[in-house]
Amino acid sequence: MAEDIQHNQKSNFNGLTKSAKSGASKKLIIKNFKDRPKLTDSYTEDTWMKLRDAVSAIQNSTSIKYNLEELYQAVENLCSYKVSPVLYKQLRQVCEDHVQAQIHQFREYPSSSLDSLSFLKRMNRCWQDHCSQTIMIRSIFLFLDRTYILQNSLLPSIWDTGLELFRTHIVSDGAVQSRTVEGILEQIERERNGETVDRSLLRSLLGMLSDLQVYKDSFEQRFLTETNRLYAAEGQRLMQERDVPEYLHHVARRLEEENDRVISYLDQSTQKPLITTVEKQLLGEHMNAILQKGLWMLLDENRVCELMLLYELLNKVKGGLTALLQAWRDYIKSFGGEIVSSPEKDKEMVQELLDFKDKMDHVTQRCFQRNDTFINAMKEAFESFINKRPNKPAELIAKYVDSKLRAGNKEATEEELERILDKIMIIFRFIHGKDVFEAFYKKDLAKRLLVGKSASVDAEKSMLSKLKHECGAAFTSKLEGMFKDMELSKDIMIQFKQVLWLMRTHNALSDKCVYVFQMVKLQEVFKLFYLGKHSGRKLQWQPTLGHAVLKTEFKEGKKELQVSLFQTLVLLMFNESDECSVEEIRAATGIEDGELKRTLQSLACGKARVLNKMPRGKDVEDADRFHFNSDFRHKLFRIKINQIQMKETVEEQVSTTERVFQDRQYQIDAAVVRIMKMRKTLSHNLLVSELYNQLKFPVKPADLKKRIESLIDRDYMERDKENPNQYHYVA
Repeated sequence: MAEDIQHNQKSNFNGLTKSAKSGASKKLIIKNFKDRPKLTDSYTEDTWMKLRDAVSAIQNSTSIKYNLEELYQAVENLCSYKVSPVLYKQLRQVCEDHVQAQIHQFREYPSSSLDSLSFLKRMNRCWQDHCSQTIMIRSIFLFLDRTYILQNSLLPSIWDTGLELFRTHIVSDGAVQSRTVEGILEQIERERNGETVDRSLLRSLLGMLSDLQVYKDSFEQRFLTETNRLYAAEGQRLMQERDVPEYLHHVARRLEEENDRVISYLDQSTQKPLITTVEKQLLGEHMNAILQKGLWMLLDENRVCELMLLYELLNKVKGGLTALLQAWRDYIKSFGGEIVSSPEKDKEMVQELLDFKDKMDHVTQRCFQRNDTFINAMKEAFESFINKRPNKPAELIAKYVDSKLRAGNKEATEEELERILDKIMIIFRFIHGKDVFEAFYKKDLAKRLLVGKSASVDAEKSMLSKLKHECGAAFTSKLEGMFKDMELSKDIMIQFKQVLWLMRTHNALSDKCVYVFQMVKLQEVFKLFYLGKHSGRKLQWQPTLGHAVLKTEFKEGKKELQVSLFQTLVLLMFNESDECSVEEIRAATGIEDGELKRTLQSLACGKARVLNKMPRGKDVEDADRFHFNSDFRHKLFRIKINQIQMKETVEEQVSTTERVFQDRQYQIDAAVVRIMKMRKTLSHNLLVSELYNQLKFPVKPADLKKRIESLIDRDYMERDKENPNQYHYVA
């Protein structure tokens, strides 16, 4: 503030001094020494009296009787006569006497707290007047300031002398300084409590303390102490009273207010310790409580704004992001662990994992500023919890992919399906037991290809490409082979139909047999045909995946029914009888009870009801009877009778899992032999360590020990005779 006053006053009075040295005023200046008035005691005394009167007038805010140019010239004359030391001493004394006289008004000022603001206003007015007076005096004594004082490095300038006198005789007075600082602190506290205060007054007074170089010692230390006390109490109170979102917004508002105070009236040097104090008391001291009380709630409720704020605030506190990172990692492990470890929720597991991953990705992108540390922590947490339950997540991910790649899936367009597959691959990367996924995926892919249920060949090949990129060509070689087998199968069927036509032409295949027997006969014919072309192979029939086209005649006319093999066996029974019971159909077809009831439901209770059920109803019971519906009508000639494909049985699931475990045993054996063949001799611990590095699926130490024992029994390796924990390779 003093500098502002000084600048404004300088612009006015410098103009006066410059005009005294230029233009028409030049003729008033004595040109040479012999034209100057003769230096006598009376001249010196008279000249000083004029100058003292002028200074007194300035200090008392009365009019100056003398021309400013004349006063400036008088100072120059005295300096030319080498009386500058005396002139400086006399000027300082006059100024000091005046400043000393000012202290009484503050010492005698009423001490009531109600008079605190008026005390500050009086102090500010005194300071403002002192600055204006000092600048005015300096403009008159400018020649002295720029010659004698400037040449003496030990002497302060007239401006600095004015500051020194004000500091020494007014501000450094213990009682006055204490009351001034307490008054300022009181105004700041009122503003913090929501009251309106005179910011310009605070800016001027704090500027005074800064100009007088007592800001840090007299004010800042006490201010920071009071700030620390205030926010320590406020933090404790509000953490009890408010929820975390409300508390975070309060902290952000407080930090904004304190930064605004620095801009408005505090010295810039105060900003760092002030903000650090607020952050420490409102955030640092309650960091763990904020995270424990609020982070999980914010994540559960997807409070994006508050999560962004939490990250920004904790980023300001030492150790804040580290604590947030750990709490964030713990949340993911806990929430994800509940998804994975609940068998009753297995049907929804994969979709919930995908949704959870999307949500956590959104949080890292929007709230955590795409911080790589948080992204990596999220990946580690997903990998941790998803493998807490071995094998099952891998199995369910394979089945989820199967549900998305089936032809009946109408949920997504090709572009959406591609995005879903990309998301699935992200979850897939976290799984350790990828061989389990491969086994179930291979089984389901075979079903889709055999019954023609793939949503799209492009989608199937896209998924294989993703798996190949992630796991390598060896992982997908068998899967890719299935597509080649399907192409070969088409060629084989064309050739078989040609052979079948020739056999019928030569009456080698009887048409008079019952239809079920005919189907068995056709199987035998195809077997002979196939093994004749491919020696050393074995055919395995999958009746649950077969389908056929039946020609039939209703009252409406002839139709073709596209049906499954089980539906075929049931319908063929009605060639011999118009009505059959459930028990009769079961005995004749040998279809498993649960699958038989689903088959009968599809024929008698669905949209295309080619059989009638008595009594009517959606469920099939053992006492129900069925008869052919000759009145069946449909607008299409070829009608597809939908049937829910037989769900995976427990036995089939166990069989697939067992095959995975058997394959793992082979891989462990191969790895042990490979390592021992290269190393020749190895300790048990080093062998196990090497195996963990090479095997790509989770394995327990006990399982490794069993495989090592098995290889020892089969003479692939042997124990050292002196050290049983040492193994030798047997060539």
